[in-house]
Parts: sequence; C-alpha cells; structure tokens
Amino acid sequence: MLSSYYYQLLVIASINVIMALSLNLVTGCAGQLSLGHAAFMGIGAYTAGILTAAYDLPFAVALVAGGAVAALFGLLVGIPTLRLKGDYLAIATLGFGEIIRVAILNMKITGGPFGLRGISKHTNLTIAACAAVLVYWTMTRLMNSRFGRALVAIREDEVAAVAMGIDATRHKVLAFVIGAGWAGIAGGLFAHWFRYLHPSSFAFGTSVEILSMVVLGGMGSLEGSVLGAVVLTYAPEFLRGVSPFVSEHRMLFYGALLVVMMLVRPQGLVGEGTTGLRGSKLRKLKVFERFQIGKARHGLAATRKKSGNLKDSTDTCTVKEQVVDLAIGSGAGSKGAGVAGQVSGGGDEHAGA
Repeated sequence: MLSSYYYQLLVIASINVIMALSLNLVTGCAGQLSLGHAAFMGIGAYTAGILTAAYDLPFAVALVAGGAVAALFGLLVGIPTLRLKGDYLAIATLGFGEIIRVAILNMKITGGPFGLRGISKHTNLTIAACAAVLVYWTMTRLMNSRFGRALVAIREDEVAAVAMGIDATRHKVLAFVIGAGWAGIAGGLFAHWFRYLHPSSFAFGTSVEILSMVVLGGMGSLEGSVLGAVVLTYAPEFLRGVSPFVSEHRMLFYGALLVVMMLVRPQGLVGEGTTGLRGSKLRKLKVFERFQIGKARHGLAATRKKSGNLKDSTDTCTVKEQVVDLAIGSGAGSKGAGVAGQVSGGGDEHAGA
C-alpha cells in the first residue's frame, strides 16, 4: 500500500506528464516556442473549480468544460501570435501568460489574491493516470497521422512545407488549440486534487518548469516528455532526503543538475539530435560517403602503383565528386540513382508505379 506522500507524487507526476505532452505538441513537434503554457492550465483549473464549487456541476462535465475553455483561449491567442516566429512568438506567449495571471488576480469570481477555496476533491491516482495514458495514446495517433507529419515538416523547414502545399498557419494554430485543451484538462485535475487555487501556481515559473521537462526528455519525443516529467517531479523530493545540506539547498542542486544534463546530453534523455526520417537519410549518406571515399582512394593508389604516371597525392575533391555521382546517380541513363534511391525507400520505383 502506497503512503500518502508517494501517492501524491504519482498524482502530480501524472498531471505533469499531461502538461509536458501538451507543450511538446506545440514546441517539440511543431517547433513553436511557447512561454505561457501555464496560463492554459490556470484557465482550465479555475473554470473546472468554479463550475464544481459555485454551480455544483459534475466533475466530468467541469473537466471537459475546463479543457474546452482553455482550447478556446488557445484559438484566440494562436490566430494572431502564431504568425510570429522565434523570439517574437516567445515574448507574445509570455505576455499572454502574464495577462491571464493578472486577470485572475483581480477577478472576484476567482477569489482574487486570496485564491479559490471550497473545491471538492475528485481527482485520484486512477483518474490522473488514465488521463495521462489517454493523452499519450492520442498524441501517438496524432503524430502518426497526416497532421502530425505536416507538423514535423513545418518544424524542419516551414518554407519547404508551404511550398509543398501545407497550410502552416492553420496547422500551427490547431496544434496550439489541442495543446491548450490538454493543459486545461490537466488544470482541472490539479484543481480537484489540491482543492485550492492561487494565481501564483500558474505564473511564468510554472511555464519554465514544464518547458524544462520537455527539453530534458527530448524535443519532439513522446517518451522523452513522459520521462522528463517524471524525473523533474521526483528530483526535488529525492534531493530532499540525501543529506541535511543538500535538502536545505536542494533547488540549487536541482538547477545544477539541469545545467550539467544540458551540457552532457543537449538533445535530451531520449532525443537523438537529428531525428526522424531526414536524420536517418543523412546518417546513411554520410556512412556511404566515408566508405566510398576510402574505396576510391584505395583504387587510385593501386592504379598509381601499376602505371607509375599518376601524381603521388590523391585528389580528394575528385574522389568526393565520384562519391556524389555514385550517391545521386549521374546521367539520365543511370539505374536506380545509387544509394540515394535506396535511402529514400525506392522512391523511383514507387513513382513509376
């Protein structure tokens, strides 16, 4: 039987998994940096909490309503801001998060600076874990769909994706809406577990913590988001029990561990640096190039010994040109297009079909 301490840690870890997966859809899969994701969690938390505390609605209805309202705000914010890129998008989402926090802080229905009390406790480990599994399964199906492949194309090269006919703005806004909806559901679970809400729980620091989970696990990796959320949920509590000194300065050690992790493995715990099909093709072509350069140099050296008329040094540029011809196929009459045809999965044969 789990103690109440570990039981609560598991519940919080499940909620953090949902938050990390939802942000990973926007930042890791679509490549859009968002620094206001905690605001959507706050919207869902306060919506669900108010509906159950003030209007006595069923927990399931309040949870869905919290996700829907957060998704609506995601749509309203995503349409104007997702036309921005890079630092400008990050600043815009950061500003949105602060606007939501200040608005909650000054509204009477939310309890203002005193917070929202009187929320009934409906969340438990079973509900939180099932919600996390459902979000993970949905995310897996989503990324294996045409929509998910379009998001990856936008992340890798938005200009090329648009040239291929992908509506980049519509896909990014839809990813933002889905991520905001999941964050709202996580907020509803959060509200009905702690039974008390305060605007400081959804400040900028919370957004950074969620982003750290995604980056630590690996951008674009679903398993990485789950692992990053679990690790960063348990890390402060683990450091608490190491020694009295470490316990007193645990957040300092917590930050130092993150810095060391980013230096040792910047691609994350599960990430592989260059990911996906594009990375696999590049790796195969690089291995092929190294193999063919060595083979060509060996052949030229053997020919030099036989003829005695060649230069003593091998022309590396000539060797590389030969390798490129072998890789991409030279001339219209070349069969197959070399290894490039093999790496791309026999695209020429499928195109002929």
